[in-house]
Amino acid sequence: MTRPGIDTPDRLALVSPAVAAKYLTVGVRAGREQLPQVALLRASEAVDDDSGRWDTAPVRELLDEAIHRFGDSPTDADAWLSPRLHATLRLTRAEAARPGLWNFLALAVAPDYVLWRHLPRGEAKDGEPPKVSAPRFTGIHYTQAFARLWWAAELFRDGGDYRPVEIACRNQDMLNTAMRLDAIDHRPTALAMVRVLKGLAESGATRLGDRVNALCTAVNAAGSTLMYDVIAQDDPSDPDALVSWVAEADTAPSVPWDRLPDGPPEEAVRRDSVDRLARMFQQFSEHAPLRDRGRKREDEATS
Repeated sequence: MTRPGIDTPDRLALVSPAVAAKYLTVGVRAGREQLPQVALLRASEAVDDDSGRWDTAPVRELLDEAIHRFGDSPTDADAWLSPRLHATLRLTRAEAARPGLWNFLALAVAPDYVLWRHLPRGEAKDGEPPKVSAPRFTGIHYTQAFARLWWAAELFRDGGDYRPVEIACRNQDMLNTAMRLDAIDHRPTALAMVRVLKGLAESGATRLGDRVNALCTAVNAAGSTLMYDVIAQDDPSDPDALVSWVAEADTAPSVPWDRLPDGPPEEAVRRDSVDRLARMFQQFSEHAPLRDRGRKREDEATS
């Protein structure tokens, strides 16, 4: 899928939030206007690194495949795309923390993907056309269209194993709520939450989204008094393994489309730590009250 009349830039760059806000009009967010690409590129800042990992072609190819594969089911693309985007964009956390990179990807490289994935379906309301929320283009890491997927893979992977990422990203409430928690930076906590989610899904639990939100609330509340990193020890990550993995980007083959790629060759999280927290979080899940979000939406619609 290509954008008629618009050439994808060859290299990733940085677009400041101020510049992004200037060009992110309501018409752009509704898919009725095209971004002024020439002006946007002139206002962008080049990345001071000539390695191939900043080439846009592999990312654009990946996004085109996601659109082709998932067609009328954009939400389903998240679980497929998240690990592959992470393995294609081999970044350090410091690099991934720069909002300008994600702004550029959303505005200059793939605004069509953001529209395809996040444009609300349905009729116009109050005379206003459906439009993508601005934070999907330029927001914080847990709302921006591409940052949320990259960071989900970073936070939920088990060393080089992306299988927990797929499980997490199949549930939008996990992406939208768990990603906001400070505790999710603790690897055993993240993987224990995924294990509970997997159990709920496999058991056919009803109101799965409500249960995930209740679990996130309970984990967050308990985290204010319990020190998860003391209860469940996590070994320090191996910076050399990550640096080597990032450096191999120029020679690494394209990520596979029909099986999961391999992530950074870091040690897996301690099983005993995940087991300990998973038992605790399972109890949280069994006793956490469920909010009736459907009723809340009805009340808002009639107020």
